[in-house]
Amino acid sequence: MSVLTRDEAQTRAHLIDVHRYTVDLDLTTGENTFGSRTTIRFTARTPGDTFVELKPETLHTLTLDGQPLDPHHLDGNRYPLHGLTAGPHELTADTTMRYSRTGEGMHRFTDPADGETYLYTQLFLDDVQRVFAAFDQPDLKAAFDITVTAPPAWTVLGNGTATRTTEGHWTLTTTPPISTYLVAVAAGPWHSVTTHHAGIPFGIHCRRSLAPHLDTDADEILTLTRACYDRYHEKFDEPYPFDSYDQAFVPEFNAGAMENPGLVTFRDEFVFRSAVTDTERQTRAMVISHEMAHMWFGDLVTLTWWDDIWLNESFAEYMGYQTLTEATRFTGTWTEFGVSRKGWGYDADQRPSTHPVAPHPDAVPDTASALLNFDGISYSKGASALRQLVTWLGEKDFLAGINTHFARHKFANATLADFIDNLATATDRDVHTWATDWLRTTGPDTLTAQTDTTRNTWTLTVHHTGTRPHRIAVGAYDHTLDTHTGTTRLTPREHFELDIPQHTPTTRPGPRPALVVPNDHDLTYAKIRLDPTSWNTALTHLSAIPDALTRAVIWNTARDMVRDGELHPTTYLTAARTHLPHETDLALLQGVLTFAHTHITDRYLTPTERPTALTTLTALCRDLLRRTEGLTPNDWEHTTPHTTDPGLRLTAVRHFIDAATQPDTIQDWLHDGTVPGGPHLDPELRWRILTRLAVLGATDTTTIDHHLAADPSATGQEGAARCRAALPTPEAKATAWNALFHDDTLSNYLFTATAQGFWQPEQSDLLHDYVHRYYTDAPALATRRGPAIAEAAGRHAFPAHAIDTDHLTTGTTALDDPRLTPALHRKLTDQLDDLRRALAVRRATTP
Repeated sequence: MSVLTRDEAQTRAHLIDVHRYTVDLDLTTGENTFGSRTTIRFTARTPGDTFVELKPETLHTLTLDGQPLDPHHLDGNRYPLHGLTAGPHELTADTTMRYSRTGEGMHRFTDPADGETYLYTQLFLDDVQRVFAAFDQPDLKAAFDITVTAPPAWTVLGNGTATRTTEGHWTLTTTPPISTYLVAVAAGPWHSVTTHHAGIPFGIHCRRSLAPHLDTDADEILTLTRACYDRYHEKFDEPYPFDSYDQAFVPEFNAGAMENPGLVTFRDEFVFRSAVTDTERQTRAMVISHEMAHMWFGDLVTLTWWDDIWLNESFAEYMGYQTLTEATRFTGTWTEFGVSRKGWGYDADQRPSTHPVAPHPDAVPDTASALLNFDGISYSKGASALRQLVTWLGEKDFLAGINTHFARHKFANATLADFIDNLATATDRDVHTWATDWLRTTGPDTLTAQTDTTRNTWTLTVHHTGTRPHRIAVGAYDHTLDTHTGTTRLTPREHFELDIPQHTPTTRPGPRPALVVPNDHDLTYAKIRLDPTSWNTALTHLSAIPDALTRAVIWNTARDMVRDGELHPTTYLTAARTHLPHETDLALLQGVLTFAHTHITDRYLTPTERPTALTTLTALCRDLLRRTEGLTPNDWEHTTPHTTDPGLRLTAVRHFIDAATQPDTIQDWLHDGTVPGGPHLDPELRWRILTRLAVLGATDTTTIDHHLAADPSATGQEGAARCRAALPTPEAKATAWNALFHDDTLSNYLFTATAQGFWQPEQSDLLHDYVHRYYTDAPALATRRGPAIAEAAGRHAFPAHAIDTDHLTTGTTALDDPRLTPALHRKLTDQLDDLRRALAVRRATTP
C-alpha cells in the first residue's frame, strides 16, 4: 500500500476541487464485509492525471463520467485517473470492504455480555480508504451525503442528524465541507440519552450492556457538555458549525476520543462500570471539553497538511483544560495537567525522536511520518506553549486573534503561517519571533534559581539554559507556626512575575524566604531547579505548601531530577512516604504514586532494591487507608464527584494491590469481596487483585475462568487475558506469546491486555529468552497487522522490565532492521531511549 506524500497532496490539490461525496453503506451483508458505493463529484482545473484511494476487499465496478474503468488497474490502495479533462467529473466506485478488528476503518465488535454487535468508523489519519473511495487528504474538503442500510433493530449515527427513512434505511443530513478523515458513522442497538440545548439535539450513546452505567452519569456528562458548549460560544464569535452534537462511547477504541464533527467517539471505558476517583471524572470531563474545542479548531478550520497537526491538538488540549476550569466545577484541572500530562511532554521532548511543536514541512513528507507526531509534544508541550503565549500576550488579544483565524478560514484549511498572521492582527507584540522561538525548536529549557541575601534584601537570579523567552511567576514562601496544631506551615509572602532572561537578577525587600519557586503556578514549559535552601525546604515541607499547582511544580522538579540522575530514586520514595499521607489533591496523589511505581520501583531501582521499594509503597498505602478509616458503606455506594475521601481511599487500595509482594492480604480481600472498611470489590478491583495474584503465582486458570464466568463482559474478557498471560509458568507464557505474535486473531484491546500481563519484573528469569524473540517477532507482526497493532506492540508488548546492557545492545541493533514499520520504529526508538535512561539512573545513583 502506498502512503500519500506531501508533494502528491499539493499536486492533487492544485489539479482538482472536490465538491460532494454520496456514500451508501450496506451493513447487512455479513460478519466480515460490508457494501460500499461512493460517487464523488469533483472538478479538474486543468487537464491532468491523478488518483483516488481505496482499500477494498473487492472492487466490483468503477466508472468515470459514466464510462466503466477496469477494476484490475487498482494498484495497492490507488486507482489511477489518467487524462482528466478540465471541468466537472463524476467518479463512482462499487466495492465490498472488510470490517476491522483493530480499531481502524469500520470496526466491528460483538459484545460478549449480550451478543449484540456494534460498528463505528475511525478514519483518522488515512483510513477512510477502508470504508469508501476518496481523495484522501485534509485540504480537499467536501460535503457528504451518506445513507446506511442496517439491521432493522439498529440505530445509525453520523456527522449530521440521522433519519430512519424506511425500516433499516437511514439518511444523514448533508454535512458542510469537511475533510475526509472526519467522516463518521456508528451503527448498532445503541442505548441513547437525548436532549436539546441551544436549539440543537444533543445525545450520548453506548452499547446496551453499559446502559445502567451511562444512565447513572448522564446528567453529569450532559451538564458538562452544555457548560463547555456555552463557554465556547462566549469565547468564539463563530457559532457551533454543525446541526447536532452526539457523543458515542464505543468499544475497543484506540484513542481517548475522536473529534468527528457532530459525532464525537470516545473509548467506552469512560462509561464507568466500577468506582472511580474524582480525578478520573475530571479526565473524562477534560476529554469532552477537548473534543468540543476541535469543532472549531480542526473541524471548522482544518490543517492543510499533517505538519500542522499541533494546530489541532495543542489548541484543543489547552482550550480543553482552560475551559473546564472556567465553566465547570473542575477548577483544579491545571494541577492534573502539571503532574501527569506535562510529564508526557517533557519525556518526549528529551528523546532522540523529539521534534518541534510545529515541525518543518520537510520533516513530515508523508502520512506515515505524520502519524508519528501524535505524541506528548503535539499535545502537552504544544498546550504548554499556548498557555505561555496567553500569559505573555494576554487572553483578550489571544482570543481576538483566534476569532480572526476562524472568520478567515471557516470551512477551509489553514497553516501555521496563517495562524500566526491572524494572531498578529490582535497585538503589537512580535508573535512571529515568539513562534519561531517556541514552535520551531526542540527540547525543554532549564530555569535554575539562585538566591543571595544582604542585610535587608534578597536577590533572585534565574539562570536560563535554552533559547526561549519565558514569562514566569515566582512564589516566595515563609515558615509559620500553626498554633492550633503545633505544625510548621508555608505561607505565601509575595508573588511576582519575571521575564526571562530580561528581568533577572531581581532584588526584593526583606530576609530570604524559606522557599522560592520559579514558575509558580506552572505558567511556562521548562525544567525547574530550585536553589539549595529552597530544595531542602521542599523535601521537608512539601505537603505544607498551600497551593496544589505549586506542589505539582515541585513534584515535577523531583521527577525530572530522578530521571536526570540528580536525585536518588529512594529519596523520591521517601518524599512520597512523608508527604502523600497529607496530600489533599487526588491528581497529585495519583500522579506521584504512578511515577513511583511504574518508573522508580519497576525500572530505576535494581532488582535487589525493588522489594524494599514496594514495601515502602504498601506502607504508604496503609497510611492512606488509615487516614480514610470510618467511611460508612453509604459513602462507598454513593461516591459522588464531591466526595474526596472515597477517591483517596480507592487510590490507596489500587496501589496497595499493585505493589503487594505477598498474596495473603489481597487474597483475603478477594475471598471476602471487600476491603476491610470498604470499598466492596467491583469488577475493576477484582480483576486488579486477580492480576496481581497471577503475577505472584497465587492463582490459576481455574480461578480465572471462574471469575470470567461471573463477569463475561468485554472488560472481563480483557481481565482474564491479562491474568492468563501473567501466570508465571512456561506454558502460560508460550500460549500468550503465540496469541500475541503468531495467531493474529486478537482484537486491539485483547492484544493490549495480553501484552500487559506478559512482561512482569518478578518473572525476569522466566522471560529472559523472550526479550530477544521480541525483536524477531514484533517487526513481522507490525507488517502483517498494521499501525494500530504496531503501536500496541511497541507500547505494551515491549520488554520494558529488562533493564540491562545486553537488552540495550540487542534493541539498538534491531533499529537497523529494514522490516520495521515507521510506527514500530518510532516506538522502539523511544522505548530504548527510556531503557538507556534507566541504566544511566542506576549508574548515577549506585555507590
